Amino acid sequence: METTVIATKFVRHDVPELKSLQNAKVYLLREKLNKGEKMNRAEKNWLAEAVNRNAFFKRAIPLQGYRFGFEDVLKTYVVKQFGNWAEYNAPDKTSLRSIVYGRIDQIAEIGK
Repeated sequence: METTVIATKFVRHDVPELKSLQNAKVYLLREKLNKGEKMNRAEKNWLAEAVNRNAFFKRAIPLQGYRFGFEDVLKTYVVKQFGNWAEYNAPDKTSLRSIVYGRIDQIAEIGK
């Protein structure tokens, strides 16, 4: 049986056991993806928002000292808006559009 990692500890101090977070949205989503299930639109939009609005990681979500990685489902995009380019990570262009405000001039996917 293959064991897939749900999250890794990224802080030095004591944190609650990972099992205590099993009702958290990020835990449930990572567990669903580890089982090979697909995300629905609401989950994709939530993931894009959560990944791009945290200050710790570009392709993961922090929760109580644990890092929940989503590198396997995220793509990197550059977005041209108001003459400037910005980099975002999202599952797809639709979820990216849901978190970017204002008029988007261009979206391009860059390497995975």
